[in-house]
Amino acid sequence: MKKNTAHEIAHVLIEALPYIQKFKSKTVVIKFGGNAMVDEKLKHKFAADIVLMKLVGINPIVVHGGGPQIGHLLKRLNISTQFVDGMRVTDSETMDVVEMVLGGQVNKEIVHLINIHGGKAIGLTGKDGDFIHAKKINLQQISDDLNASEIIDLGHVGEVSSIDPSVVNMLCNSDFIPVIAPIGVGDDGHSYNINADLVAGKVAEVLNAEKLLLLTNTAGILDKENNLLTGLSIDDIDYLIADGTIAGGMIPKTRCATDALKGGVSNVHIIDGRVEHAVLLELFTDQGVGTLLVSR
Repeated sequence: MKKNTAHEIAHVLIEALPYIQKFKSKTVVIKFGGNAMVDEKLKHKFAADIVLMKLVGINPIVVHGGGPQIGHLLKRLNISTQFVDGMRVTDSETMDVVEMVLGGQVNKEIVHLINIHGGKAIGLTGKDGDFIHAKKINLQQISDDLNASEIIDLGHVGEVSSIDPSVVNMLCNSDFIPVIAPIGVGDDGHSYNINADLVAGKVAEVLNAEKLLLLTNTAGILDKENNLLTGLSIDDIDYLIADGTIAGGMIPKTRCATDALKGGVSNVHIIDGRVEHAVLLELFTDQGVGTLLVSR
């Protein structure tokens, strides 16, 4: 090993040390999605990051999405898909596919990746241990003439009504890494597909997580000149949404982040999942790779 390389490695380790000490025994919830979920190299880097977190005494909890994978299988099965305001209309047939992909294919792949990198992961859906209770979402849209509103039935699309953290706490205390698919169960006994960001935020709230990390396909929250905004408060987020700086799909992500902060999560990070080892870089380096959100 060259002398300069050794010095660089030592510098990285020393920079990480205070963060490792600070976050030891703390819970960090990571929402895994975007490019990081479909790029083979990034998937392995992510799994290695999660294993390292556990080895240094942090309790990582992974919540994952799977929209592209669901869409791919629906197409193969010739099942048509309709979206309303970015939400997939999910009838019973589509929900069967959603459960197959999220609770089976995607969840088990992430569990396997973590395990082959030396961790001990266990996959969950909201059905396991009566974990995630859901309630049905009915979307209200204003008609074009603004004189009436229409209730749109999205089928098996839900939101979190409550979370029982006992099964996750049991796994974390037993040295396992929970990997959660965002499927909940309603009072009617039906399964509901829930936005993974929302599940991650609610899990972080209930577990009093130190941090919530949301992986995205952007560098973070950008200003109107596409410069990265590295530190924002809840008030900043409200202002940036009002003036149009935060728009489109970033609005529900930032709303999820601010809800988590209001619910007691110390920090939320929106980070670039296209960067190798993005999770470790955000947690253990001074610079980080995304936008930090704090309550004030």
